[in-house]
Parts: sequence; C-alpha cells; structure tokens
Amino acid sequence: MSVLYEVLNKWWGYKEFRPGQREVVERVVEGLDTLALMPTGAGKSLLYQLPTMARPGVCVVVTPLVALMKDQVDNLNRRGIKAVALHSGLSSRSMDIALDNCVYGDVKFLYIAPERLRDNFFKERLLRMKVSLLAIDEAHCISQWGYDFRPSYLALGTLRMLLPDVPILALTASATDKVAEDIMKILQFKNGKILRSSYSRPNVSFVVRRCDDKDEQLRRVLGNVEGSAIVYVRSRERCAKVCEMLVENGFSAQFYHAGLPHEERAMRQEEWQSGQKRVMVATNAFGMGIDKSDVRVVVHYDMCTSLEAYYQEAGRAGRDGRRSYAVLFLEGDEEGFASRRVESDFPPLEEVKRIYDHICARMMIPYGEGAGVGREFNVYEFARSEGVSTERVRNSIKILALNGLMTLSEERENSARLMFCVSREELYDYRINKCETEGVLLSVLRLYEGVFTEFRSIDVQEIALYSGYTVERVREELKNLWRQHIIRYVPSSFSPILTLLSDRVPERDLYIAPYSYLHRKEAAVERIEAMMNYALLAEGCRSQYIQRYFGESNVEPCGVCDLCIARRKGNMGTVVVSTDEVLRIVSERGGVSPRDLAREFAAEPEKIVEAVTKLMEEKKIYCDGGGILRRKM
Repeated sequence: MSVLYEVLNKWWGYKEFRPGQREVVERVVEGLDTLALMPTGAGKSLLYQLPTMARPGVCVVVTPLVALMKDQVDNLNRRGIKAVALHSGLSSRSMDIALDNCVYGDVKFLYIAPERLRDNFFKERLLRMKVSLLAIDEAHCISQWGYDFRPSYLALGTLRMLLPDVPILALTASATDKVAEDIMKILQFKNGKILRSSYSRPNVSFVVRRCDDKDEQLRRVLGNVEGSAIVYVRSRERCAKVCEMLVENGFSAQFYHAGLPHEERAMRQEEWQSGQKRVMVATNAFGMGIDKSDVRVVVHYDMCTSLEAYYQEAGRAGRDGRRSYAVLFLEGDEEGFASRRVESDFPPLEEVKRIYDHICARMMIPYGEGAGVGREFNVYEFARSEGVSTERVRNSIKILALNGLMTLSEERENSARLMFCVSREELYDYRINKCETEGVLLSVLRLYEGVFTEFRSIDVQEIALYSGYTVERVREELKNLWRQHIIRYVPSSFSPILTLLSDRVPERDLYIAPYSYLHRKEAAVERIEAMMNYALLAEGCRSQYIQRYFGESNVEPCGVCDLCIARRKGNMGTVVVSTDEVLRIVSERGGVSPRDLAREFAAEPEKIVEAVTKLMEEKKIYCDGGGILRRKM
C-alpha cells in the first residue's frame, strides 16, 4: 500500500494516517462497501478523497449543505484537484458544462445535494460517468431512527440500483448500532462492514453543572477557560439575549442562527474562525463544516435532545489535542423539558394534517393536483401565521415526507432570475441611448432564451465571463437595469424549497402510517432518556457512558471528566507529583501556563508548586515574561 502513502504525501503533505483512517481507505480501494463511524474532527473527508486520487474515475459526494459543498470544492481546487458542485444556484447551462466535464474531462470530485437524485436528467448523466466511489457524508441523516433524520436522504437508496458495482462509503460522526444497521440496509450494502473509531476524547473534559443562574455560570466558565468558545442555546431569541449579556460583561461575542441572512452568517462565522470574536453563541444551525481546531470550550446552555447531537456538537472542542472542555448546564424541570420536546417533535396527528392542508392552500394547490409542484417556502413566516413553533412545522413536514406527501429541501441557493419588462423594440432604443450596459445586455440576450416572456434562471458568473466584466460589475448593472424598469431582477438567495410528492388530498382522507409516527416517537423518547441519564449521572465516568452508548465495550474511565476528578480528589493527599512528569509536559508543549499544568494532576496545588519550584531551582525550567513555564535549553 505504498501508493497510498505516496498520494497522501503528494496531495496533503502528510506522511502518516490519523488513527482509524488507513483501514477505511484500504477497504475503499479494495472496492468494499464501508460505514465509517469517526468522531468530529478525525479527518473523514480524507477517507474518500485519498482513494479517489489513487485510481481513475470520479467520486460522487453527497452532502447536505451548499456552503459545505463550496468549501470542499474550494479546498480541493486550491490543491490543484479538479472538483465541482451542483446546486440550484447554477444555471442549466453551467450545470450542463459541469456534468460534461465529469463525463469527458478530468474532474475527480462531484458534490451534490441528496435532492439531486430525484432529477431524472442528472441520473441519466450519472450513468455516463466513470464513477469510482459514492461517498455519503452525514450518513446518519438517512435513518429515521437517528437524531437528525432528513427525508431527502431517502433518495439515496436509488444509488445502488443506478450504480450496482460502485462501492459506497458512508460517513458519520455519531450513530448507534440500530442507526448503523439502518444506514447499511437503506444503501443496500454488499460485503458491508462497520469500521468504528473510538469515541474516546482523552483531551476533552466532559462536565455537567447544575445551576440556578446560567448566565453567572457561563461568565465563570468563560472567565476560567481561555481561548475560542462555542455556546449552544435552544432558540434564536435566547441566542441574541445570551450574546448581548456576554458583550455587556466584556466578552468578545457574536451570535449565529438560521434566521440571519446568508451573507451575515458567513461574515459572523469568518469573524469567529479568524479570532476577531472569541465566543460564538449559536443554535444547532452552527457547526457543520466548521474547521477550527483550537476551540477550548463548548458550552451547552440548554439541554440537548440526544447524546448523538450532544457528542457531535461537544466534539468541536479540542480538535488540536490540547486540554479542552465540554460543559452542559442543568437546571429546573428536566423531565418537563423532555416531555415538551417530544410533543414538539411529534405534534398531534390532527395538527400534522391541518398543517398539510394549510400549506397546500398557501401554495394554491387544488384537490387532486399538485404532484411535483415546488415553491420557495419560508418556514418561519408560515409558523408565525399559524401561531405554532417553527419546530412543530418542520417536524410535521418530516412526518408528511415519510408518508410520501411533501418534502422540504435543506437550505439551498436559489439562482438569480431575470425577465425583461420592455419589448424588443423598446430595448433596442434603450441600447442606442444607454450604451454603458451594452455588454451585460448582449450577454443576457445571447445566453438565455425566453427572457421576454417569463422569468429565467441566470448565472451571474457566466454573464461576467461572457461580457468580460467582473461579477461585481454585472450585479451592479443588473440592479441599475432593474431600477430603470428595463428588467425584473430577483437576486440569488438562500431558502428552502417545498415540493409536493403526490396530489393534494382532503385533510380527512390523509393517512399517516404508524412507522412514521408512533415508532419514531418511541425512538425519540429513548434518545431523550439516554441524554437525561448522562446529565444526571452521579458516579462513574461521563466519557465511559458516551462510549458505551455508541457500542464500545471494555472502555476505561477517562480520568478528566467532572465525575472522575471528583472521585480522585478524595485521594489527593496520596498523589505524588513527579518532577519528571512536569518536565515532560512542559517540554512536549513547548511551554505551559501554571493553570493548564495544574489541570494535568489530580493533586493538591501545593504539591504541584513544590515540583515546579524544584525544577526552577535546578534550572531545568523557567517562567517567561508572559507567565508561561518553559524548558531551559
């Protein structure tokens, strides 16, 4: 397998695999179906990227978010690897060119959203490609028994039928045995195998804090732990409120949720990732695709609904291997929270049916019609008009999707659209007198047909390339034409699309299958109970509990969670702090603060000070001007 190491070094500059990567890569190269369960930050993208670069053919990667696709494509292109992404922001012409390059060109990676597999045109083009691998990211979304089930992922079951001889690699950071089996069943694995990396995070200290004042506890945690932080909260309203509280108390903080405009979210994420803002207060909309290794603490201000979600979000702490913390706040009526959450996730069937009927009415779909009709759908506006929470609307649509009635796409980029609102003759007169927009107008007329009779999707980058202008100038010229009432112009936007999968039926005739409601509700109750048990754990080890939940056996206590530390504190008087161990830690890290050093020992502070003083007297270590202990060379 020396070829794999050559490819690893050539394209990524690494000489060794991370733990758990090599076995997965070797199976993929052998053409065997594989489900890889690897913790967040363990390098899952390399598992499909390296085998693809080691042999001919295209790798088709299914991933749920447009922004994530674009990041991956940009990263690969920067390495000199040809990759493209198909999303609704592309014009049909650009999409056609991209697919042609996958069939005839040297493209190695094609990124698509799961909804793309409902497109017969795409499936026809897919069959003409030399596909070497099918990679399914966030594979837990395919299982209705999982914590983050997405109906759009059910379309992935057609992949095996389309490409029966192409191996499938499914990837996820968190899945129970039941979910793992469901993933392999839906994807129709042949000779399938689960490769499970350990869920142990020895550098992350899992902590639960009971508190009457969460704000005070949060300020204390952020004051005691230096470095970047994420604070997860349950709602958008709390998101802004907690952020405001932190800023008022002198913390550099920003907030993030799905209701912010796409550009605003991108800017806020960049400010946090670059270190301009220390703390990101966010809903669970924040996290997927984050590439920041130095997050020192992840705080869950509110209870999670499953250990899978909690572990994935908490796992964004300490990817660089340094000591980090995952802290969960606990207060008040936990059992009340659990029952309210289940009710929100599974609204009464009468409410589900009413939401179906009102959505169809809003889309102006008559009874007996509507199959295949799709519209932009603002969940928040609809929920406000109905007087229910957005979660109840989303979860009702999930239940309806499982019954083949409708589906709501994940957030996607909707392409810019344009239509002329003047005649050809009027446009000719305008061009004679206003020649500064000639390049944009000519490009639109030559690239797109039917723009005088209906809205047509356009690709601003394509117009820029054709006209020789910059993308920014094209956008500005289009806005100017819009202001002068020459065109009607709808800029690109990010919003979900709701599509009816079957003709509308009367509310009274709507059938909801038990597996889509009752059975899934039972599974949700089990997940919440497991999360509550973790939070209320009074003895043992929190990391050990998590590992066993995900199917690991023979696991040892972590020694660094709050329960392990509390147990060890009882024996602090017998702990000896070795000067050799202190010297090793200082040497390996190139320097360490006294506070971080103290966290490495379950001993009385006086004993740590005694060992440090001895080493300084022996001139083996010293304290620099910044208060960091360093080894003398």
